[in-house]
Amino acid sequence: MFPGKESGPLNESTTPSTSPSAASAHRSWFGHPAGLSTLFFTEMWERFSYYGMRALLALYMTTATTNVILRGDGSEVANPGMGLDVGTAAAIYGLYTSLVYIMALPGGWIADNLWGQRKAVWVGGWIIALGHFTMAVPSTFAFFLGLVFVILGTGLLKPNVSTVVGDLYPEGGARRDAGFSIFYMGINLGALLGPLVTSFLAESYNWHWGFGAAGVGMALGLIQYRSRAHLLGDAGLLKTSDSAAQVAARSRRFFGGFFAVVLAVVAFGYLVSSGVIPVTLTGIATVLGYGVAVIIAAYFVYLWTMGGHSPEENRRLGVIFWLFLLIAVFWSGFEQAGSSLNLFGRDYTDRNILGWLMPAGFLQSVNSFFIILLAPVFGALWVWLERRNRNPSIPMKAGMGLVGLTIGFFVLAWGAANASVDNLVSPSWLVVTYFFHTVGELCISPIGLSAITKLSPANRVGQMMGVWFVGAALGNLFAGLVAGRLADLAPAPLFQNIAMTIGAVGIVGLVAAPWVKRLISDKSL
Repeated sequence: MFPGKESGPLNESTTPSTSPSAASAHRSWFGHPAGLSTLFFTEMWERFSYYGMRALLALYMTTATTNVILRGDGSEVANPGMGLDVGTAAAIYGLYTSLVYIMALPGGWIADNLWGQRKAVWVGGWIIALGHFTMAVPSTFAFFLGLVFVILGTGLLKPNVSTVVGDLYPEGGARRDAGFSIFYMGINLGALLGPLVTSFLAESYNWHWGFGAAGVGMALGLIQYRSRAHLLGDAGLLKTSDSAAQVAARSRRFFGGFFAVVLAVVAFGYLVSSGVIPVTLTGIATVLGYGVAVIIAAYFVYLWTMGGHSPEENRRLGVIFWLFLLIAVFWSGFEQAGSSLNLFGRDYTDRNILGWLMPAGFLQSVNSFFIILLAPVFGALWVWLERRNRNPSIPMKAGMGLVGLTIGFFVLAWGAANASVDNLVSPSWLVVTYFFHTVGELCISPIGLSAITKLSPANRVGQMMGVWFVGAALGNLFAGLVAGRLADLAPAPLFQNIAMTIGAVGIVGLVAAPWVKRLISDKSL
């Protein structure tokens, strides 16, 4: 539907006759707007579905088509995977996770110009659920079609639900920061629970039960979102001075072009899969990764030379570009969690606990557990250091994040040194690795969007936010390509190579941090 055509709690119009009751918007939830609870549980269930399905992807794709599982009564039952080689599966994983971030760009545009954030979240959520339920159908075509749906739906939902949170706090300030902290806990609660539920069902009974469970989680989130949408007040409704006819015309132009691109990509995928175009998925991912990197570099050159910015703004753009490079490298290592680290947990880790074989996907919840445990500690630490004028700068924290990631990979390389299918190692190696990765994440990830909003020229904030998402997409893409090297390298040398590469970048980041900070006059960085 076009804006102005829908009534009820998800109405995009902001006219007084159709907007939700103002009284409901003033209700409180632990001292915060009551609508925060609606968004908290929506995002919790969305992350439940996303991380629940993410925990299964690499495992399902690399499981043999002849795989059987042993039931508690001693009987065997077939639970086949796709039987793909590690390189191909990792490339698919990297393409999927990177496209999720890239689709946040058109998803944000649709919300800002056509639907409003509320409708984008609603429609995106149901597309996600459709994707998970499609993947519950045991066929290769359904698997890939489901991935496409999840990519499109997440691109609509993910960037816009956070925007609605911000709309609940028009006054800004510390209360808004506290609201986002609560919201962030919902993200990690869902990421903690999702892999536990889906992995248990998928690895103990049937892979497609796990995919279906992710869809059930998303549907539950949408049901509560709809039933409690009145608590959001006018937050997330479309704000435009254009007429309904103008918005409708803009919508037709956008979706006409968008679906033409989607059809072209689908046609290309069909020609590749049928052998008409002789390229591999790894090759496609590699070309896409380097292509995106070149485009971003060219874009920044354009901004510096022809963007019409002052010298101070150009220096700030330089800092953004530097942070973009660091965050891309960080995610290329951190996102090994769902690919190479996940496969290591399945193939080289002793998961036998008192006779019960723990699903490999359970280990995907460790990072979220540490986030919930350590996020308040780091928040208090930064405040304590700030009061003593010793709080590290944002460039310094970015370097620290890469160093934390490096330590984690060195730990795992040490643990994997003697690991083999006949000599399984303790899961504690992965747990310690995830601990250091979480420490690194808490240093670099939360500061990113804050830095972008502070550094971006006034007319480039949205574009720079998009660049930040592209950095995450690029990191995820190369994470898949690096994980694919498990087909040629043993785990220990692979993890050691990753550690040395990221460590080198991290050291450069630490050394360069004081110089990068001096590029700008903002003392808050």
